[in-house]
Amino acid sequence: MSEIERLWNGWRNAYVTSLGSGAASNADSRSVFSGILASGEPDDVTNIVHRGQLVFAILNAFPYAVGHLLVLPYREVAEVEDLTIEESTELWATVTAAVRALKAAYRPDGLNVGINLGRSAGGSVSQHLHVHVLPRWSGDVNFMAAVANTRTLPEALGDTATRIRAAWPR
Repeated sequence: MSEIERLWNGWRNAYVTSLGSGAASNADSRSVFSGILASGEPDDVTNIVHRGQLVFAILNAFPYAVGHLLVLPYREVAEVEDLTIEESTELWATVTAAVRALKAAYRPDGLNVGINLGRSAGGSVSQHLHVHVLPRWSGDVNFMAAVANTRTLPEALGDTATRIRAAWPR
């Protein structure tokens, strides 16, 4: 019998264990994003790559691909229709800037831009609306995801944040 191959994917444990507790599962508590904003930690620690007047962009701590960004309002709202006109305008302008930054920094083959509204739609932090913006490359979903339920990320989050900040449109 052959030995089982193992690939270390340590960040995944923090994600899996957080799903059963805290903000990720309790719609009555403050979201992880509100907690990050209230922490007072500097952007280079929290991986916030852009701050606007009403919205900000942050790296996904559990990315599907290198460069996976989340764009969201500072104000914790769950639904698109709960945004003010000003928040909505700035949100979509920031999504556009995020697309430009990712294209400049990574030159991907394509991008995914989307929102999961509600837990049933896949929103793991459904009480704080956020738009996913992530670069994609031909073949980036391969045997690792299909067979091992694992993704490989060749770049540390801090390096990704630095790269995206440098490419952010001025």
